[in-house]
Amino acid sequence: MTDLVPASESGVQSAFSWSGGGGMLRLGTRTSPLAMMQARAVAARLEELANVSVEITGIQTAGDRHRGHLGELGGKGAFMREIDRALLTGRVDLAVHCLKDVPGDVPRPEGLVFAAYIERDDTSDVMLFPMAAKAQRLEDLKPGALVGTSAVRRRAQLWQIRSDLRVEYLRGNVNSRLGRLDSGEEFDAIVLATASLTRLGIDRTGEVLDILPAVGSGVLAVDCRQADHDIVELVRLLDHTETRRCVSAERTMLHGLRGHCNSPIAGHARLERDGQLSLRGMVFTRDGSRFVHAQEWSQPDKGADLGAYVAGDLLRKGARDLIDGIPH
Repeated sequence: MTDLVPASESGVQSAFSWSGGGGMLRLGTRTSPLAMMQARAVAARLEELANVSVEITGIQTAGDRHRGHLGELGGKGAFMREIDRALLTGRVDLAVHCLKDVPGDVPRPEGLVFAAYIERDDTSDVMLFPMAAKAQRLEDLKPGALVGTSAVRRRAQLWQIRSDLRVEYLRGNVNSRLGRLDSGEEFDAIVLATASLTRLGIDRTGEVLDILPAVGSGVLAVDCRQADHDIVELVRLLDHTETRRCVSAERTMLHGLRGHCNSPIAGHARLERDGQLSLRGMVFTRDGSRFVHAQEWSQPDKGADLGAYVAGDLLRKGARDLIDGIPH
């Protein structure tokens, strides 16, 4: 990622002025209930840490408008393009993204920087069942039961556990997915991120699955124009060092693998009790019947080196063939 020329030379002007206090920030986000809730939490934290006001600007993205498979729009980047454009043109001063929705195979726009990674929330995936259903665990589902999820990573790992299940594509905001589940007419279970339920304040009993999470799970990233030094400095007050170190390892691994939106790739870094940073990575075939796995450890400040090593190990074990064998 290269430096953006100063705002005065690029033609982008920010309405914000900050020298330790005062000013108004415009925060861009998607318009889904979850995205707005996340943005409000980030805005409240900024207003708490510094003498600023934050105005939230909802931006509907192509990914939100499209009801079909994201691959038809080029992948997860469909959730970001309009927001990136608003940031680059000065319509907003910063933006909030779920890091797991940031593609690993597409370079970020020149001049934008993730100035903060918010402290990571729960990374687990939870299986939920219709309110009126007798089944309340994965093992309770009958052969051929229909499970909904939008993630190829989840689908591959579910089929590893229960190859007899039917796993189908399910999109939409959290509430609409829950509504389709509870109607009892379509799905016998769905899988969601635990963090999304927590952030929305939804208290719902389910079974936490023993599967490896997506790269960036549970992390909110705050995006800024690199040339707006005062804003970058302010947003860095939100940055969580341990989370940034984990993200560095996971994202470097993802970049090294060069997967696309249909690639079932999982990765999770964490600081262990002995102070070392660990990283697990997995790459699957679409049906989970074949996979490669790698895990390594490093000093906590060597996340990028760790991610590159794990990516290389996965590639040596055959990850490239698995990724290239899945259509885009």
